[in-house]
Amino acid sequence: MNKVLILWAPMLLSLLLMAGCTSTPTSEAGAEVSEQSTGADGADGASGGEAATSAASQGGEWYGDPLENPNSLLATRVIYFDFDQSTVRSDYLDVIQAHADYLAANPQVVVRLEGHADEKGTREYNLGLGENRANAVRNLMLAQGVSDNQLVVVSYGEERPAAFEHNDESWALNRRVELIY
Repeated sequence: MNKVLILWAPMLLSLLLMAGCTSTPTSEAGAEVSEQSTGADGADGASGGEAATSAASQGGEWYGDPLENPNSLLATRVIYFDFDQSTVRSDYLDVIQAHADYLAANPQVVVRLEGHADEKGTREYNLGLGENRANAVRNLMLAQGVSDNQLVVVSYGEERPAAFEHNDESWALNRRVELIY
């Protein structure tokens, strides 16, 4: 009996939490709140309707800035790369597509693509590799309709590590492009 309870209790708790989170305001006052939270003109200049629509299409209703939706692909702002490579891995193509769609729908928004490398190699080589990685993400976004003036490429090479240990796990975390809005 205890084993059954232990197995089912987390599932039931999860279902209750999800059921409590899925309600939407139905009164006029509730509708006013959700309109105010999206704003007629959000912090990034996107209209409230676009913000709610793009986030809703990526995993549920969201009435705030789509960049702040933790359930959206837009929440992923780091693209990782393989050792000594500047080719975007296929598991990040959907993330880049989501960011490209957001940028194309919001032409006033600018994103900085910060390229990074691990500590292996010379400083100059790593600066070039970081730039190549950021340009790889940039080129994919340009191909998906993002305007060139919305993308700024910067390379930090090995100068701003995300992890400071000298092992494979840390080096893998340092081979990245960060999308900074």
